[in-house]
Amino acid sequence: QPPVDLFIRTGGELRISNFLLWQLAYAELVFIDTLWPDVDAGVLDDAIAEFARRERRFGRTSAQVAAVSNQGPA
Repeated sequence: QPPVDLFIRTGGELRISNFLLWQLAYAELVFIDTLWPDVDAGVLDDAIAEFARRERRFGRTSAQVAAVSNQGPA
């Protein structure tokens, strides 16, 4: 199974309720107030834009990510 990159929780809840607990280890979580039946393309676009602004670190610090990025190919 491919890893989960983005998890969107609707309805204003700020918890995942143990849903996909292990699969979400390195996922980016976006919590929105919109209820699921009201989610439209604009709401989804906003959530994806929020995801795109984030630095994916996969458990590393920003400094560690920068160090790996600066090393280049082996």
